[in-house]
Amino acid sequence: MVDGNAVVVGGGIGGLAAALGLRRIGWEVTVVERSPVLDDAGAGISLHANGIRALDVLGVGDAVREAARPQYTGGTRVPGGGWLSRMDGAALERTLGTPIVGIRRSVLHRLLRAALPPECLVTGAEVTAVDRAAPGRVRVAVGDGTRDADLVVAADGVRSAIRARLFPGHPGPAYSGATVLRAVTDVPVGLASDFELTWGHGAEFGHIAFTDGRAEWHAVLGSPPGVRYPDALAAMRDRFADWHDPIPALLDATRPDAVLHHDIHELVAPLPSFVAGRVALLGDAAHAMTPHLGQGACQALEDAATLAAALASAPDPDTALTRYDVERRPRSQAVARAARQAGRMGGQLTRPLAVSVRNTVLRLAPSRVAVGAILRHADWTPPSLPGTGHEVA
Repeated sequence: MVDGNAVVVGGGIGGLAAALGLRRIGWEVTVVERSPVLDDAGAGISLHANGIRALDVLGVGDAVREAARPQYTGGTRVPGGGWLSRMDGAALERTLGTPIVGIRRSVLHRLLRAALPPECLVTGAEVTAVDRAAPGRVRVAVGDGTRDADLVVAADGVRSAIRARLFPGHPGPAYSGATVLRAVTDVPVGLASDFELTWGHGAEFGHIAFTDGRAEWHAVLGSPPGVRYPDALAAMRDRFADWHDPIPALLDATRPDAVLHHDIHELVAPLPSFVAGRVALLGDAAHAMTPHLGQGACQALEDAATLAAALASAPDPDTALTRYDVERRPRSQAVARAARQAGRMGGQLTRPLAVSVRNTVLRLAPSRVAVGAILRHADWTPPSLPGTGHEVA
């Protein structure tokens, strides 16, 4: 194990997870976040077994399990309420050792942050330059000052400025053709299932139930980029007025000012590397993907655990970063392609014949097919972190 010091750019889930992993192997870490206040914004998130396993390696798996709600029941429906497929959370738990869980994004963020010493978090500061001129070192311009580091982890999101500097020929993020509106209900809602998706023509609506009885809902709509509504909640009530229960109840339990609206961007053109010198790209900065498999955060958590394990076992950081790229790039880019395809076959379908064929296929498929589709991405073996008590073969 080679100790060192790192600067992590970005204080989101991926950046905080990277900091946890690096600290667990003895590195000094500074997380630089440009927002002056970490306000824990966001709605809900589903974590599959691979994300939970990564959190175990990072030392916060038990805390996340305690705060999350297992997803045993639910599935995919049509706007009239009929079921296309049912989710067998118990079967997933038997196979993987854990079901999918639902948790508020803000709660996950706070749990990750609580596991780090406050002094390693620097907020309200922006990284304006990364200088890789010195062999084996990186100089980072932060505000009006500089920091020298053995490693920089770029976890600065889908519009990563560091990625743009390192790979100026890359086209950057592309609009996926869909926009998402989401919120957490203000009060508990009586729900008959833990998780649901409903696929209509060019639209998807879903919910994730939380431990306190409240729920996250999201609506994914095919739309030109930049379209916004004067009253987003009223627009969603109108758009989904004739969709099945509990969709109207979820919208009725939401405050108008709680609705978040973001266009969905992804890295369609895969990066040639997740590493440039002593700079490692992580999370959305490396492989921003559409949300249709629920794997975006899980892949960032995998990145964090893999990076820490590589640095813990390699003879030097350069070898470790090469290993990180070799292990993470093929898998995460394959998951991104699968997420894109899942969106095309889900709520993004608009042609009636294509929707009818898809619905028929899903209704006739045995439940093991749906379980197998989840296992394809969730059944991931985490790396070991020597000396942490989480040594996984």
